[in-house]
Amino acid sequence: MDATSFPDDLVQTQAAFHATYAALAAPHRGDTTALRRRLLRLSVRLWWHPYWDTTPSVPAARMELRQLARTREVARAA
Repeated sequence: MDATSFPDDLVQTQAAFHATYAALAAPHRGDTTALRRRLLRLSVRLWWHPYWDTTPSVPAARMELRQLARTREVARAA
């Protein structure tokens, strides 16, 4: 599967999921309830995105999406 075939909104949602998860994992956070709610909303958006109805191998595509989002995050940080 070509990584560029993912819709931009799906990649952005996955990146937001990673950022929210990292913020939730950070020590001494006082707003964990808001972060957990955001994480849940992002999870639902990721899980039910219409893109998954068009791909033949959903588990492999989900893993590729996660890797793509992490790669873009690392590239932005550098």
